[in-house]
Amino acid sequence: MLKQTIFGILVLAIAASCSQPQRENIDFDAWGKYWFQGKAELSSFELTQYRYGEAREGEAVLIFVTEDFSRKNQVKLDNPNEAGRDKLSVIKMNQTRDFVTGIYPYHMMLSAFTPTKEQSNGVKFTSSVQEWCGQSFSQLNLKSGNSYSGKLFSYFEKEGDQSFSVSGLAEDDIWNLIRINPNQVPTGSVQMLPSLFYQRFTHKALESQEAFVRVQSISENRSQVEVTYSTGSRVLKIDYENEFPHQIMGWEETDTRSDGTQEVTKATRKGLKVVDYWTKNKVEDEFLRRELNLKY
Repeated sequence: MLKQTIFGILVLAIAASCSQPQRENIDFDAWGKYWFQGKAELSSFELTQYRYGEAREGEAVLIFVTEDFSRKNQVKLDNPNEAGRDKLSVIKMNQTRDFVTGIYPYHMMLSAFTPTKEQSNGVKFTSSVQEWCGQSFSQLNLKSGNSYSGKLFSYFEKEGDQSFSVSGLAEDDIWNLIRINPNQVPTGSVQMLPSLFYQRFTHKALESQEAFVRVQSISENRSQVEVTYSTGSRVLKIDYENEFPHQIMGWEETDTRSDGTQEVTKATRKGLKVVDYWTKNKVEDEFLRRELNLKY
């Protein structure tokens, strides 16, 4: 009996030493009633996307959903009940953008995976861009702290296929941090990795930059996260509701070119549904797209 007690204490001690710090000042009971109900939150947006020096009208969609993730492989678990300590709860954002440049269309998608309860940076970010010239794909995987290993696959000769390492807070993580709780968004001076979408638009090497982050009230019911890069070339503003679940209402990206010209991309919400969309894949379910005011 004594041996069993000692063994149990050792197991608990080892488990405690291996446990990760938890996010603080969040009511996860209330949080879970919304996010662990087995459904996703879908929101559609009217999009004005700048590309090739002109504003393009288009559409964006944000899909937020929680998943069981593999710590080791950083992919969604097929059998989470059998994964043990490899199981990590994450909130996933999929962001899509669709717009047309002249005769040909752009289809873009970005995914961000952020631990829900564990105090950790986002564990994985991916982006893909498809247009008639070709396609590209980039991915960041968290290795430790705020250090990532990255890969880029591109049809451009100068970019080619490459591997790299970067460190910093990912701009694409901010969306999920707002949804977990806005108090999770770090403020002040931050070493930040610009969005993977921004990297694709500019074709610049992905590297951390100094940025200033602030959260400000913009109305009685809404607040805004503002990210301003010290280079003066990029400002991101994300508007969200103050009340839980802190839904995203829109965003604005201002990119300043070398000649001082400002290109402003804007998105304004037009529809919202909470639904298990992965079960709604029949022709008869297409009415749900109309309810979200989706055109593409």
